[in-house]
Amino acid sequence: MQGTIATFDPASRSGTLLLDDGTELAFGASAFDASGLRKLRLGQRVDIDTDPAGGIREVRIPGVA
Repeated sequence: MQGTIATFDPASRSGTLLLDDGTELAFGASAFDASGLRKLRLGQRVDIDTDPAGGIREVRIPGVA
């Protein structure tokens, strides 16, 4: 699933993203930390992995392994 970063707080390593259908989802530090990324910018496209309950497990850059 893909979305666009809407907010990101580097201090807490959490933020929100908008799915292509306009749904806003929050992600916590654990989803950001799982990606191995060091920062995100507003408007950046990301891939997400979700858990069975719909929570975000990982936020990552599309096409980057």
